[in-house]
Amino acid sequence: MVIRPRWGLRVATALSMLVLGAGAIGHAALTSLDTGISRVDPFRDMKNRPEAGHGMNLLIVGTDGRDRIGREEKEKYRLGGAPCHCTDTIMLVHLSADHRRASVVSLPRDSYAEVPGHTDQNTGRHHKAHPVKLNAAYAEGGPALTVRTVEHMTKVKIDHYLEVDFTSFMRTVDAAGGVEICTARPMKDRYTGLDLPAGTHRLSGGEALQYVRSRHVDGAADLGRMRRQQQFVAALIEQATSSGVLLNPVRFGDVAGAVLGSVRADKGFGSDEMLALGRAMRGFSAASSEFTSVPIGALETVPGIGATVKWDTAKAERLFRTIREDKPLAPLGKGKKRARLVEVSPQRIRVQVYNGTGRAGLGRTADAALRATGFATTRSPLNAAGTGVEETHVTYDPRWDRSARALSTALHGCPVRAVPGQGPMLRVIAGADWPGVVPVRARDAYQGEFGAVTGDEVICPR
Repeated sequence: MVIRPRWGLRVATALSMLVLGAGAIGHAALTSLDTGISRVDPFRDMKNRPEAGHGMNLLIVGTDGRDRIGREEKEKYRLGGAPCHCTDTIMLVHLSADHRRASVVSLPRDSYAEVPGHTDQNTGRHHKAHPVKLNAAYAEGGPALTVRTVEHMTKVKIDHYLEVDFTSFMRTVDAAGGVEICTARPMKDRYTGLDLPAGTHRLSGGEALQYVRSRHVDGAADLGRMRRQQQFVAALIEQATSSGVLLNPVRFGDVAGAVLGSVRADKGFGSDEMLALGRAMRGFSAASSEFTSVPIGALETVPGIGATVKWDTAKAERLFRTIREDKPLAPLGKGKKRARLVEVSPQRIRVQVYNGTGRAGLGRTADAALRATGFATTRSPLNAAGTGVEETHVTYDPRWDRSARALSTALHGCPVRAVPGQGPMLRVIAGADWPGVVPVRARDAYQGEFGAVTGDEVICPR
């Protein structure tokens, strides 16, 4: 069985790093990198296109390129099978007009689509408009037919086209210094070779490849894999924008070279555009990105095509209208902070707070902060046996480990200590380093009309 990965989302991140880093290096350096990009013309002779909206829209296509990976790496990271030379992922990335937000929308490759009339690039035969799976648009008509089909389905005008071979993914992660990922539970997938214990991990390029490919670690299949991809994208953006990669011309050059070695782009996306956009987007961070996928209506088998994914027409139309109008997909209410995603809703977690210091009122402060975030506190904080606790921590019965991880996340990732027999009530011992509380919410909680999450919700707690 060959498990083919979804590459576009990961590649989008690497390209975002180039865009963000463009403002940190000179025009001459960017021009030299520009010469390494292969060019395509996906907009040639296109007519009846949608009206331009606000901001910039990029169509990012990920293609299979495992034939460029060495035998040793293929075996180590379970990359067997022949390359399909196809599009495995298609994504629409919208950069807002104020350069403060990037909205990433995944378009399932098996989406039911109708391609316009075209000449088949393989046979030279002309075809009338007909139904296909979305990824077949590339196979039949390359970048141009892919752009035409996506514009027809979304009514969003595509400004730039980027096509990436996934073989650059591992080199990009390594050039960035690895990426930090947090796993709430052990993750093991015999198909990809992924084997991670619960906790925080810095993944190398090959390990990251296993992480983003895996879909057999839980019962969520592709939905679970999409969530992990979102987490990885956000973490890589966080790494790029906080570690100095983008401010160091040498390191940025390494990252850029790793990505651009297998990129094809439209002729209009060159060094001048990258430089201007990069300068405008200074200050961009994981919190500036948001992720979702097209709302799905039903799975349907279509004669001559096979199993397809049909979009929820009404919801999809509203989603793409929001993109055209340059509005956020994950609205932030006035005065509201983003909430980190956890496995268990805080409302289901009972907490007893202890003051582990001699500081008056710390117990009440901690209890009130946790209760305001949704935790079911006792409202009656107690004093710990001693008053010299330096490090805030959580104690828990191992049977409630998921609740303990959720509570720890709310406390900026403070340590957790298993105490067999403690029972369902979790304990927070507030120490001299009391970190305060960050909002959390369950992954299955309502996330707005489009189910979008922001990057700062899914990266490791700080």
